Amino acid sequence: MITFLSGGTGTPKLLEGARNMLPDSDISVIVNTGEDIWYQGGHISPDVDTVMYLFAGLLNTDTWWGVRGDSFLTHDVLKTLLPASYMSIGDKDRAVHIARAEWLKKGMTLTRVTQQLCSHFGVSATILPMSDSPYTTYVRTAKGDIHFQEYWVRYRGNTDIYAVLHVPDEQPPATPEVIDAIRKAEVVIIGPSNPVTSILPILSCTGVREELAQKKVIAISPFIGEGPVSGPAAQLMKTMKYPADSTGVRALYADLVDVFIQDERDTAQVPGSVRLDTLMKTPAIAERLMREILTRL
Repeated sequence: MITFLSGGTGTPKLLEGARNMLPDSDISVIVNTGEDIWYQGGHISPDVDTVMYLFAGLLNTDTWWGVRGDSFLTHDVLKTLLPASYMSIGDKDRAVHIARAEWLKKGMTLTRVTQQLCSHFGVSATILPMSDSPYTTYVRTAKGDIHFQEYWVRYRGNTDIYAVLHVPDEQPPATPEVIDAIRKAEVVIIGPSNPVTSILPILSCTGVREELAQKKVIAISPFIGEGPVSGPAAQLMKTMKYPADSTGVRALYADLVDVFIQDERDTAQVPGSVRLDTLMKTPAIAERLMREILTRL
């Protein structure tokens, strides 16, 4: 079994390549939940849903979020009733958020809810929220402390960040399922996701770093030069006082990583790194990257 640490859109692209080489049942994905949010009566787990929709064959791979071919009737009406609405959510996607919210309100854990959703959609990969406890990412801006989703979706990342915060300000417990997925893994792959808002929350869960220290860990940088392939990672890295490039990512992961992969076009110099084509513009490139990674097991 191979276990991935995932968030955002970078790692799901790698997972698409992995699915062409491995049975879904041999893949476990530990997913960031720091960006989860209660919104308009639903509970959104954006990173969980992206991975789940990918394995269910439902993901809109033009945007790498939401359901392919979804309608937006509810969203269109809500925009007239609630003009401050800032998330464009499809009807099928919203149904998942509402179901998740109802189950959580009834006392189900996020892990159990995710299992139930995966069963409904016929997903045979193991998709695991990093924790069943809230650990929500906020950013401090001139507008105040705002949820990361509001920063990225409402403001499009166009506001300065002075700090990255988590609520509550204490380590969330990793679930037993997360610990088990790391222990059973032949290798753990930290995908090319945002290091600050996608990967660090997972690494912050109690027990995760200790378990990773016992495993072979391969990490892929999301940076090429001084910019990430997508998203606000550069500004977030600078806020955390790390260089906004692959050297900063390598430093952030410190001694957890056995093999560090950066793009062959990357101008940053990371001693001992492996150079591959990490810009996954097509599923074929993602598959080739995954094949190269597996040769290093």
